[in-house]
Amino acid sequence: MPIQKIGVLGAGQMGAGIAQVAAVAGFEVVLRDVEDRFLVKGLAAIDQGLAKSVEKGKVSEDARRTARGRIRPTTRLDDVAHADLVIEAVPEDAALKKQVFAELDKKSAGHVIFATNTSAISITELAGATSRADRFIGLHFFNPVPVMKLVEVVRGLNTSDATLKAGLELCDRLGKTPVEVHDFPGFVSNRVLMPMINEAVFALQEGVASKEGIDAVMKLGMNHPMGPLELADFIGLDTCLQIMEVLYHGFRDSKYRAAPLLRKMVSAGLLGRKAGRGFYEYT
Repeated sequence: MPIQKIGVLGAGQMGAGIAQVAAVAGFEVVLRDVEDRFLVKGLAAIDQGLAKSVEKGKVSEDARRTARGRIRPTTRLDDVAHADLVIEAVPEDAALKKQVFAELDKKSAGHVIFATNTSAISITELAGATSRADRFIGLHFFNPVPVMKLVEVVRGLNTSDATLKAGLELCDRLGKTPVEVHDFPGFVSNRVLMPMINEAVFALQEGVASKEGIDAVMKLGMNHPMGPLELADFIGLDTCLQIMEVLYHGFRDSKYRAAPLLRKMVSAGLLGRKAGRGFYEYT
């Protein structure tokens, strides 16, 4: 069955970005969050993103209006249940994600494909909360979604060939570059990225160099567009810590232990850009 309508669970930064990209690509989108205030904020971000696309000449004004008209906001889970594919983008909490999927599973028809945008949590574990493990897949988009081309298409233990094919084809229709990976903690992206960020925090903690020095080495020496500490602020230090915990518990290997300084900063609420202060200050 061809995918025509996409449901997006969560109107935060990632969910809003996914909804925007899907609408521009021609899909009908149902964007669901638990409260109207979250939807208002998410729709404002979509409006801003579409306006930027018009300014840059990526879409016409008519295309912008058409895409915006394809997005239907709702607080009702039942409205999302009638989509052909549902992409979950709620906070990175396994218990919350499983609860949402279990509720949706009871309301959705058997053909509906479930996808999660998790950046590290086991696809197989989340699929276990549903009766459709064969129609469950990971679609890990990257922030900001309208700009970043990559999507990690993560195959769980029971994901069927047909579901994998549907996920890959969807990415193509969204104008993204899909990379198939298997279900291991952190997948590829965060299994490589997060230990680098964590080691940069260790280096700062141990006084090897200043935060500016550590970031400069990686930007100028390794040609990275952002230094690891600056990138941690952009991602959110709480998210970095959550992913390190997933890696540590998933592999039971001490090399994935989170730096104490990272834990301390999260405890203090110094979460990066979204909090106004992390390793750097933001105004």
